[in-house]
Amino acid sequence: MAIAIGQECTFWCAGYLMENLDEAMRPKHFSMIRGLHLADVFTLGNAACGVAGVFCAMTYLANQSLAHFLTATALAPAALVFDVLDGRIARARHTHSALGRELDSLADVISFGVAPAALAFAAGMRGGWDWVVLIYFVCCGVSRLARYNVTAETLAAGTDKVPYFEGTPIPTSVLLSAVLAWAAWQGRLDENLYGGVWALGPCELHPFVLLFALSGTLMISKTLHIPKL
Repeated sequence: MAIAIGQECTFWCAGYLMENLDEAMRPKHFSMIRGLHLADVFTLGNAACGVAGVFCAMTYLANQSLAHFLTATALAPAALVFDVLDGRIARARHTHSALGRELDSLADVISFGVAPAALAFAAGMRGGWDWVVLIYFVCCGVSRLARYNVTAETLAAGTDKVPYFEGTPIPTSVLLSAVLAWAAWQGRLDENLYGGVWALGPCELHPFVLLFALSGTLMISKTLHIPKL
């Protein structure tokens, strides 16, 4: 009788433990959000600024509101602030992670790649050759970030920070946004863009867009080393 009771208790305990283990291993609601570090929240702030910048550029196209265009340009340095702070917070709190690194790259593509290209398009660089250059610019930014993610650990040489960048960092495109802000302030958008417009074959090219070609080319340079502060 005692043996039977003992076996029954053993089976009950085993079942109880298995049930609780299954409950513990089951994914919880919003588990990814709960796993975000403070630095990741700042990274998402960077992405939010980039998306808002694209929306403002689209709104400018729809209603020609200069306020929306200038807001879009102002969101670029705001994104840069978030981008700088997320790295410093991660280092200070020792919360580096693969997820954080990927988040940072994706946010940078939006804020410093897609958003400036959208801003240039809204500013009047809408010729066929302008499209080619702006697409090239974004692709250079994506490629530069992918290369950084692959080579960062090697360049860091066991430390938590790389000594230099290969090619200009993608956030340097904030300078392009600053130039566009100045052009907007001077009333030099659309048909009044600096440099005018060239008809080259079947399409048009605004010489202004060549600044984006230069920026993209410097990003993917292998020989240009920029010290990381």
